[in-house]
Formats: sequence, C-alpha cells, structure tokens
Amino acid sequence: MRSILRKILSPHIIGVIRDKLEALDKLLVVLCSKHRYLASFYYCFLSRRFDREHYSVLTGRKTYWEQLANPSNSSVMLRRNVHRVEKGLIMQPRREVFGLAFIQETVACYKRCVNGDNVNQQELKWAHDVLSKYFLAVAAGKSEVVDGARAMFNDIAAKYSTEKEFSPYSYQSLEKASVSFEQFKQLCVQRRSVRWFKDQPVPRELINQALSAATLAPSACNRQPFEFFVFDKVEEAREIGAIPMGTAGFSHNFQCVLVVVGDLAAYPYERDRHVIYIDGSLASMQLMLALETLGLSSCVINWPDVENLEREMSKKLSLKANQRPLMVLSIGYADDKGMIPYSQKKDVNELVKEVSL
Repeated sequence: MRSILRKILSPHIIGVIRDKLEALDKLLVVLCSKHRYLASFYYCFLSRRFDREHYSVLTGRKTYWEQLANPSNSSVMLRRNVHRVEKGLIMQPRREVFGLAFIQETVACYKRCVNGDNVNQQELKWAHDVLSKYFLAVAAGKSEVVDGARAMFNDIAAKYSTEKEFSPYSYQSLEKASVSFEQFKQLCVQRRSVRWFKDQPVPRELINQALSAATLAPSACNRQPFEFFVFDKVEEAREIGAIPMGTAGFSHNFQCVLVVVGDLAAYPYERDRHVIYIDGSLASMQLMLALETLGLSSCVINWPDVENLEREMSKKLSLKANQRPLMVLSIGYADDKGMIPYSQKKDVNELVKEVSL
C-alpha cells in the first residue's frame, strides 16, 4: 500500500500526511500514557510494535515446557534449580532443611537428563556434585520430601570424573588475577568502537578464545540464555553487517561479524522476558574486553526492534520465534590510520545518585 501511495501522491502531499499522522500519534501517546489500561489499549489496537515480542514470549514459554520432557544438550530447568541448590548451600547460616519447594522437581529433571543421554556431561556432573553435597547437608529423616528426592537420586546410576568437584567452594581458594585497577582501566580506555579494519582474516581460534571468557559472565540462575552466531567469511560478514541500521558507509570493510541471539525458551514466565538482554549484554562486554587482549577490535552495532530487519535477520540465521537478536558486533584488526569517535563519557558525579531512605 505504501509503495502504491508513493507512486500516486507527490512528495509534498506524502510529507503533509506524515506530519499529520505523527501529530495525531503524539496526542494519542499523551492520552494513553495516563493509565496502564489506556496504554494496553494503545498497543492492542493502535500500534503493533510489540506484536513480535508478544509472540516470541509465548512461543518461548511453550518451548520451555516442551523441552522439559526432551532436554537436548542443556536443560534450563536443571541449570536454574541446581544454582538454587548452590545458593542454599552457601547461605550463612545454612538452614538445616532447605529447597523443599523444588528439590524433587530438580532430581526428577536430573533423572530425565541422565536417562535421555543428550545433555552435556559437564552440566550433568555439576548437577550430580551439587546434589550430592545437598543430600550430605540435609540429614536423613529431617523431611519426607528430601528423603523421597534422596531415594530417587541414589537410584540414578551415573558416573562422572572425580578429578575436580563442581560444587561450591570458598572464596579464599580462588586464584587471584594479577591485574591492577590501573591496568584494567587502561584496557577499558583502549576498548573503543572501531569501524575501520585491515583487510586481514580473523582467526576463529581467537574468537573462540574470547568467547571462553565471555561464558564466565554472570547470568541469572546460570541459565546463559544466549548463543553467538559467528560469520568470519568476509562476504557473509558484510552481508549480515549490512542488515542493521547505521552501518551504511562502513560495513563494506567488515572482516568478521558476530550476532548475539537470546532464547526466550529459557523462561516459563513473562516476568523474565528482559533477562536475555541483560545476560547477553554482560557476556558481550566481557567478550569485547577479551578481544582487546588478543589484539582484536570490535564495534557494537545497535539492534532496535524494527520489524522488517527482525524478519530479515531471523531468516538469515534460521531463528525460531522464541529467539531474538540482541546485538551485532563487528570484529577485526583495527586499521591504524582509521579514525574513531572521541565519544565523551559522562562524569561519575552525573551518574551516581544519592537517595536518602
């Protein structure tokens, strides 16, 4: 329809209509922002901007329940619940009995994963070692719920390496990094958004090295609801890099592009729908800093929720409805003569807010 109107109407008329529609929309926004029910009315009947998010969240919830019965490679319920058990184990003081609301569910999930033989063995070892610690911590006879879960756990025949235990450990046993604040601050100063790269391939082994550091980023209940789609062939990198807005004029020199994709199937409830953006961003920041230590530069490419671009990226990456692109990174060896924006940053005093309670 828009293409037909552009052919029929003059640019002036189109501009007048656009201005009138924008003015009307501003009035409606002011009106509908007065109450949350009016806001719901606006986005139900007057704007479809959240359609994709609604569909993605519901599809994610459906997929979450489906994958509980048939876990593959990783089980989000197992990861979440084992992490909950760990938090109970490290509490000070530790309660005599804890985890009653989810321990049977956790062991049942662990059993399905072991019997299914599809879940990553490192994940299963972590679950096994943490649950073993749990049943040592909660004495027999203290709770029928725990005793029932203990019996189910003891019936599961699973053997894992005993070289290293994947369970809570003391802070003092951590190997401390010999990085001073000044060195870390300099690394942060060094990390700039670089848009101009040398015509030089980016070794996949360096990308994987940096990603190994990214996986250590904090993640809510250790779900890690994201994946990294890597395009290190120049033609593919430039094709994917040209999809987002804002790359016109420099995407032609991309050497490698990485798309961070979040998976809403990690959550059974709408309340967690934003966690993919938080966890994906935390991992991406560590990734960019790690790349700097390996001599590689990067640029975060903004990915706003624009329907036609979402559709194109989803098609290129063969994404499911519950998978959402979070951001795009271009990666490469910086062109020494290429310019970078100064990008003045806000002062700490501008960002820190003192609140009296």
